[in-house]
Amino acid sequence: MKKAIRKFVASTALFTVELVVIWSVFILCLMLFFWLAKEVLPGRELGFDSRAFAWADARNTPELTEFIKSITFLASRHFISGAGLMLIAYFLFVKKHKWYSLKVPVIALGSISLNLMLKYLFNRPRPLVPHLVESYGLSFPSGHAMISASFYGLLIYLVWKNVKNPPLKFLLIVLLSLLIMFIGFSRVYLHVHYATDVVAGLAAGLGWVILAVFMLNRMEKFSKQNLNPIVKEGLPETAA
Repeated sequence: MKKAIRKFVASTALFTVELVVIWSVFILCLMLFFWLAKEVLPGRELGFDSRAFAWADARNTPELTEFIKSITFLASRHFISGAGLMLIAYFLFVKKHKWYSLKVPVIALGSISLNLMLKYLFNRPRPLVPHLVESYGLSFPSGHAMISASFYGLLIYLVWKNVKNPPLKFLLIVLLSLLIMFIGFSRVYLHVHYATDVVAGLAAGLGWVILAVFMLNRMEKFSKQNLNPIVKEGLPETAA
C-alpha cells in the first residue's frame, strides 16, 4: 500500500513539474515573439540582424552552402506535406491511433495558416542582401522556422510520449532539436530572412505546437469520458 502511494505521489509530482515547464516555455515564447514584433514594426534594420548576417557570411563556403540548401529543404512545404501524409498513414493504419493522426494535419496546417496571417499582418519585406536561393513573399516571421518548430516539435512530443528507451529518447529529442536550430540558421545563411524573423518563427511555432497539443489532448480526453459512454448506452443489449 505504501509503495503504491509513493508511486502515485512521485508520478503526480512529475506530471506537475512537466506541466509547469511546458506552460512556462509557452509564456516565454509569447513574450519573445511580441517583443520581437515590437522591435521590427518600425521597419528599421536591427543590429542583431546585421551581426547575424556577418557571422553567417564569415562561414560561407560552397560545400556548406550545398549542405545548408539540403537542410532548409527539410522544412519546405513539399517535404513537410509528404512527411505529414506518411505520418498520418502510419498512425491510421499501423499504430491505429486516430488522435495522433489528427494532431499531424491540425498542427501542420494550423502552423502554415497562422504564419501566412502573421506575415501579412507585419508586412516586413525580405532582406535586401542578395539571396542564395529563390525566395518570395514577406519576411516576418520565417515560415521555415515556424513550420519546422511546429512539425518537428510535434515529433519531439511523440518521441517523449512513446519511446520507452531513455537513451534512444534523449538522442532523438536532441537530434530533432538540432534540426530545428539548423533549419532556422539556414534561412539567415541563405539571406532569405533576418535573424529576428527566424527567432520569432521558432517562438511562434513552438508556442503553437504547445497550445495545439494541449487543446487536442483536452478534446481526446473529453471524447473518451463523454462520447464513449453515450455510444455504449445506445448499443442494443446482446442476448445472454
